[in-house]
Amino acid sequence: MAVGSFSAGLSGLNANSTYLSVIGNNLANINTIGFKSSTVSFMDLVSQTVGGSGGNPMQVGLGVVTGSISPVFSQGAIENTREATNVAIQGNGFFVVRGPNGNAYTRAGNFSMNSDGKLQTPDGHIVQGYSAVDAVSGEIVTTGSPSDITVPTGVLREPVASTRFQTKSNLSADAEALDTFATSVQVTDSLGAQHIATITYTKTATVGEWSYDVTVDGDEITGGTPATPFSVGTGTVAFDAQGTLTSVNGGLPADVTITTPTWQNGATLSTLNWDMVDADGVPALTAFSSASATSYVAANGSQAGRIDSVSISADGSIVATFGAGQSVTVGQLALASFNNPKGLTKLGSNRYAESQAAGFANIGVAGTGGRGTLIGSALEQSNVDIAQEFTQMILAQRGYQANSKTITVSDELLVDTLALKR
Repeated sequence: MAVGSFSAGLSGLNANSTYLSVIGNNLANINTIGFKSSTVSFMDLVSQTVGGSGGNPMQVGLGVVTGSISPVFSQGAIENTREATNVAIQGNGFFVVRGPNGNAYTRAGNFSMNSDGKLQTPDGHIVQGYSAVDAVSGEIVTTGSPSDITVPTGVLREPVASTRFQTKSNLSADAEALDTFATSVQVTDSLGAQHIATITYTKTATVGEWSYDVTVDGDEITGGTPATPFSVGTGTVAFDAQGTLTSVNGGLPADVTITTPTWQNGATLSTLNWDMVDADGVPALTAFSSASATSYVAANGSQAGRIDSVSISADGSIVATFGAGQSVTVGQLALASFNNPKGLTKLGSNRYAESQAAGFANIGVAGTGGRGTLIGSALEQSNVDIAQEFTQMILAQRGYQANSKTITVSDELLVDTLALKR
């Protein structure tokens, strides 16, 4: 039996040595960005049956083995860095980065720009996301496979023509026939020149009905008359007794499409979508018994300009600022989630690789599909708990010492056994 106790003691030494190695690695990475500590669990080895016929079995264990070494994906502390390209994940998910061997995944958001204006990790892996823009809505397209994100700071950015605008206005229910109210919105053409479109509402003789006329300055269009407004769209809107929009151009409330005129600067003709109804189905116009007024005006599109700075929002949108305070979303970071993140394979350099145990990567944007949100100009710190690691170190040390004593006593028993015959 002394020989069996040697084996059991030796397995205990090996197991607790592994335990100490994991603890040491956790403590070594206490200041590593996005590092996740690991925990160790043990399992007993098979037992040898030495008796127990007809009753409970009598078994002697043969030692211990390391059952698992699993990362702990609890949230690390968030620290503000004041670096615009740094970003932290609050909740589930991993950044997607591309290297020579394909995609990898990381919680460390200490990104920077390379010479080509691409976001990259400290060791050169390119951050993946979405940058294609929908021609109609002007929004970033977040479907399909992510690709490299390029934000060419300091490089002249091409202008983006306006494709949609919205004004939220109240047209007074107390207005008399032929009373007018006007509001203006600034739109951008394909060359980056900006034009003022004026929407003039005129109260008609019909209760609850107004006509509208969208005009631009005649000086800015080919064939226009200087100092004379040029009409690009007319129609009517009607409201019910509660002041709710019920009709646009004789039909149900719906967006209005306006075709731009031929600008004198030669800009390409385009169409503008006037959002009469927002994404939630709420009409942008009302007719309450209050003074006519406009509370909100918005239009997409931007002039040409050199990008001065960038910022990252909670949904991963990369917002570039250029020109006189103009801003535009130039990309959106991709996040990946896994059914079993503990099954990911560590690659070093704060990166993980897919594995069969982890499952397939579910890639999308922050705040959707169970993925967390992002915090710009911040980094997630290591989640290593010093007090817990030191406590576990004491337990591992005592376990190692106890198993060494088992070997020492077993050796003394063998010496005594050998001394029986002199």
